[in-house]
Amino acid sequence: MKRIILKHGEERRILGGHPWVYDNEIERIVSSSGRTAGAGGVASLKPGELADVESEGKTYLGRAFVNPASKIVARLYSPSKEGVDKGFFKRRIREAISRRAAYDLRRESARLVFAEADQLPGLIVDRFVGWPVQTDLAPLADFPHNFDEAEARFGPPLSWLVIQILTVGMETRRDMILEALEETLGARSDDGLGLPAAIIERSNARARELEGLPVAEGLIKRFGAAETPDSAPDSVVIFENGLLFLAHLESGQKTGHYLDQKENHLHAARLIASLGNSLREERQLIVLDACSYTGGFAIHIAHMAQTAQTLAVDSSRDALETLKQNALLNGVEARISVEEADIFEFLRGQERARTRFDAIILDPPAFAKSHTQLKDALRGYKEINLRALKLLNKGGILVSCSCSQAIDESGFKRMIRDAAIDAERRLLQLDFRLQSPDHPILVGYDESCYLKCGFYQVLV
Repeated sequence: MKRIILKHGEERRILGGHPWVYDNEIERIVSSSGRTAGAGGVASLKPGELADVESEGKTYLGRAFVNPASKIVARLYSPSKEGVDKGFFKRRIREAISRRAAYDLRRESARLVFAEADQLPGLIVDRFVGWPVQTDLAPLADFPHNFDEAEARFGPPLSWLVIQILTVGMETRRDMILEALEETLGARSDDGLGLPAAIIERSNARARELEGLPVAEGLIKRFGAAETPDSAPDSVVIFENGLLFLAHLESGQKTGHYLDQKENHLHAARLIASLGNSLREERQLIVLDACSYTGGFAIHIAHMAQTAQTLAVDSSRDALETLKQNALLNGVEARISVEEADIFEFLRGQERARTRFDAIILDPPAFAKSHTQLKDALRGYKEINLRALKLLNKGGILVSCSCSQAIDESGFKRMIRDAAIDAERRLLQLDFRLQSPDHPILVGYDESCYLKCGFYQVLV
């Protein structure tokens, strides 16, 4: 087993919980025979092999997957000298599932494995539970609005796994991972969730490119009577907080549906419904859901705040078409309108028109994929928040989100403060939340705390 020896002082971040070793932090590489090479010896490492990581003072830091072609040379997966075989993956997957005990995983879609936060660096597994959209299934407007009723009508729900394999360490063990998933989920025990109908890969993230890996997408395997090389159903109906959504497993953003906003969707809808109840005059609430995607916020708001009329804006026509289908599924199509537009241009136009809203949701895509883009990203976030604040009525609610991992909570809050100053508005922070608990946060690894969601009310 090769050993990676770090430069003096570089171990502190890893001792604090961060699982990455960068190429410029390495002092030398020691081969299994004891031969030593300087930092340039990184080239002697083989992509995907295991190596032990130590401090200059010989403190053992853990065992890692390595990739000499990446700036992140080593990704620690264990603090001990633990080997990697199918049994290892089965243990890690079982442990990850046990952390999601708060979810009813037989009914709820959730992230089962969240990469480094579940000690499986570079592996993401999302599990969707529901029914495929078929011509013999109910028309969308007639789909049962209750899980038990849907199960009684169509039979038990199926499940689908959508995976992302983003590192060389995981890519070289692809078959082992797939076997571990199949055996763990199909186990005849209380822990077994049941075999999925299919496993679909969506390994198209930029992280894979940085690892020197090509994009990999499509159906990997089908199970049971459906075990054929045919494609998986692109659309499945899932429940989120008791509401219905179409998840596009092979063509949607990320892995088909944004599972990380479940609790935030519900909380925003409750706040806006309460705002509607508090208004003395009887009138509609006017709500803007900007960067709405397929309507996670808009559908919840239309369901809970029945006096609200929501305008959903997104630059993707396909996303807006799915949003309209989701509205139809939930019987709220009369309370939602859609508009295809760039969010920056749309907000500028609304400001020129002096439009006013009672609530605005901002949930844009990540403006910063890395720290090198941080300055420009903060400028973009500030602009859309500033313009949104100018459009809000006094007492109105702003729900502002960022999924840029390069922007931490304090930086995000400073951006909100600066936007409020420039907009000449005073804000009350009603709440501040992160991603759903099935996307756990590893202390010391700030990249795992990527989603920020602030809930604010305009005082002045």
